[in-house]
Amino acid sequence: MGPGVPPDGLPPPPPPLAAHFLVQWKSECRFLNGTQRVRYLYRYIYDRQEIVLFDSDLGKHVAVTALGEADGSWPELTNLVSCSGPSCCLSYASFSSFPPAKPTVSISPTKVDPTSPNTILLCTATGFYPLEIEIQWLKNGQLEEEGVAYGEELQNGDWTYQLQVMLETQPQRGDVYTCQVGHASLEASLTVQWEPRSSSSARSKLWTGIMGAVIGVAFLAVGLFSYLKSKKGESGGAGGEIVGRGPSRGGLSSR
Repeated sequence: MGPGVPPDGLPPPPPPLAAHFLVQWKSECRFLNGTQRVRYLYRYIYDRQEIVLFDSDLGKHVAVTALGEADGSWPELTNLVSCSGPSCCLSYASFSSFPPAKPTVSISPTKVDPTSPNTILLCTATGFYPLEIEIQWLKNGQLEEEGVAYGEELQNGDWTYQLQVMLETQPQRGDVYTCQVGHASLEASLTVQWEPRSSSSARSKLWTGIMGAVIGVAFLAVGLFSYLKSKKGESGGAGGEIVGRGPSRGGLSSR
């Protein structure tokens, strides 16, 4: 059997793959609370495997694999990256300008305890940027301070935020509640109003009363019509009887 001929008629083995080398660098800018806090990550990738990571929170390079530990030049690179990383992120943030986004405001009432006269009004402002925002509750034009609770600012995942402010109160008919929002994206304060309305049970009772009154009037009209019709029939029958007796009386007179 000659060289290069596989035994037992098997196909020849594939040729060895050529050696390949791929070196990559990947930068990440992570912003928290707008641009108030910046975390810069710089990844070194060799042959599609991350070997070293620079984290600005740590201020140094960290070996991810044993191959990353073998290189002694990382401390020198740390001085370069740590000075330029976050500043590059802030330069990018300034370049992209992040225009202010106006909040969308809504009010939703709810009752935690059905037996309690208190109602919770929840004012929700969402989709705004930057983070700084002022939300106030007003009752009949007067600032409300008691019964007000502020939620935590939440990120929407698209650089915008949302915030909820709760007011616990006892609304009366005629009261007007206003959620007033001030933000850098607004030329003037944004206001949304809410007025207490009758409950569904009260509206149901009202409609039941109205329908009962309508049905009562209808029955009264039918009864009155029947009564008048019967009285008219009785009057017509009595007149015919008198006319019928006329000839009899005339006959007696002729005798």
